Order: sequence, then C-alpha cells, then structure tokens
Amino acid sequence: MAEEENKKFSKQLIGKTIVSKTGKRFGEVSDIIFETKSGELIHMVVGNPTSYTEKLELEKDKQGRILIPFSAVIAVGDFMVIAEEDII
Repeated sequence: MAEEENKKFSKQLIGKTIVSKTGKRFGEVSDIIFETKSGELIHMVVGNPTSYTEKLELEKDKQGRILIPFSAVIAVGDFMVIAEEDII
C-alpha cells in the first residue's frame, strides 16, 4: 500500500518549480516526455526558464524548448529537485 502513496500523476508534476539541490531555480515543468510502450519518463520540458537555465547548454527539442532528463530528478515534493551535476 505504501507504494500507491508514492505514485504521482503527470498533472501533479506539471507546473512544479524545478530547483537544483543547491537551490538554483531552473523554471517550471511545462510538459513531460515519456516512452509510450514502457511508460518510462525521459525528459521534463522546462517552461519559463530562468536566465541561469538559458545560459546552460542543455538539450533542446525541435521546438527549441529546454529539456532536463528525468534521471536527474532526486526528489518530488513542493518542488521538482534535480541533481545539477547530472545535466551539465
């Protein structure tokens, strides 16, 4: 039963502020990219990126939106916390 409580729906993640574990703000989760067959989460699309995020040479999609690999996520609560060293 405890596993059920840890599940999050994508609509609960959209709009969360993305911050590094050192407190740097990256923007907000505007979309999530996942593998349709396996359901594996691949990337978060960064909405309203901060000037700090813009300066980093992060991966972008065909529309030019900044992507952060979902593997960099270390915690989800009030914020989406990422390990910055995993994305640069």
